[in-house]
Amino acid sequence: MRILIISDIHANLTALDAVLDDAPQVDAVWCLGDLVGYGPDPNECVKRVQALPNLVCLIGNHDAAVSGVIDTTSFNSEARLAVLWTQSVIEQDNLDYLRGLSPQTEIDSVHLAHGSPRQPVWEYLLDTRTAFENFNYFDTPFCFVGHSHMPVVFRMEDKQHTTDLSIPKANSSLKMVPRAIYNPGSVGQPRDRDPRAAYAVFDSDRQTWSLQRVSYDIQSVQDRMRAARLPQRHIQRLSAGW
Repeated sequence: MRILIISDIHANLTALDAVLDDAPQVDAVWCLGDLVGYGPDPNECVKRVQALPNLVCLIGNHDAAVSGVIDTTSFNSEARLAVLWTQSVIEQDNLDYLRGLSPQTEIDSVHLAHGSPRQPVWEYLLDTRTAFENFNYFDTPFCFVGHSHMPVVFRMEDKQHTTDLSIPKANSSLKMVPRAIYNPGSVGQPRDRDPRAAYAVFDSDRQTWSLQRVSYDIQSVQDRMRAARLPQRHIQRLSAGW
């Protein structure tokens, strides 16, 4: 079975459409959260994701903030402004959908979490020490996370009791070896200095992970963000990829 893995769309419909157009035919879609926040297209993105086949979708921290599940105390001022703007335009049915999502779940041999298995809404997995500690919080061979906006793989080395970090090459396929944590990167706001939208395809039969990048019309998204008076920093980072 081939499964499209997407995360951190952040209300960027142009990037999401580019990913969906570029992706091969799949049997299911797993979305790791943050459908909204930062970008100008929250309603369109929520509706587009809901229509995807055999969907499993998690709630991210921005989804939770917009829908009132958590407050924005720990958000920086610019992210808080984006949340407030999103709350002013999002439709009630989309709000209800986000509010009903879970921050983590388990499917077959895979644990899914937005941030981490230990703290699924907030924790970033950016280093081997944090990743190593999180292996104690799931029992499946694999775990898929988002939140950091960076495509990365953490693998547990059982003999050494250490965790190895690797960054997959774009448009390449990896043979998956248990136990490991995989991040597909961000659809709508990459932060690995590559502005192209990121996604992955998980082949559960062949046990492969294929990381893909696709270009999209960034300027059109930036124009819509300017029209909505969203924070300048969020506009600039789309073209910088950080």
